[in-house]
Amino acid sequence: MTVNNLKTKVLLILSISLLGMTCSFANESNLLAQQSTNNELRSLLQQAIKDSDSFEDRYDAEVWLIDMSNRLKNKIKQPDKRLKLLRQIHREAKRAELHPELVLAVIDVESNFDRFAISRAGAQGLMQVMPFWLKEIGKPRDSLFNVRTNLRMGCTILKYYLNKEKGDLTRALARYNGSLGKFKYPNKVFKLLNKRWYKQ
Repeated sequence: MTVNNLKTKVLLILSISLLGMTCSFANESNLLAQQSTNNELRSLLQQAIKDSDSFEDRYDAEVWLIDMSNRLKNKIKQPDKRLKLLRQIHREAKRAELHPELVLAVIDVESNFDRFAISRAGAQGLMQVMPFWLKEIGKPRDSLFNVRTNLRMGCTILKYYLNKEKGDLTRALARYNGSLGKFKYPNKVFKLLNKRWYKQ
């Protein structure tokens, strides 16, 4: 083997090693960023679980409940179940500083108001929350089929993404769905908002 061939091989090995180290640092950086996001969202979810019931039964809320109950008839037949669910949605949406109609549209797309829905990815309940979040916040025995738990966690997660995207609802909805950069899911939500859930 000539000296030049040996130098070339050594340089090639060094280049591959440096490239591997660069990729390793990049992957580690991405993992740290993801961990930071998870830690922040975990804290918000823990706080949301602790918050008390803050729904106020005002006249405008009653008007809203009657209006939305009529719109929800084809999804939930029993009036008492409809009103109970709408109160919970209104309460959790307001607690998270989200429009209740937006939460209704998200639920419509995510689960079609089936509180026992499970996606192919394993997301559960009305707002299709991933079960790993229960472990993350130290509540592994809680159930995402519990309406209040599901709504509180779903609304908290959506609000977190809305803040992260500085109010850009399209990007926040895509993040919620795990499809950032795509428009199919946000467009479904917007279509239902305009067609069914926004006040006339």
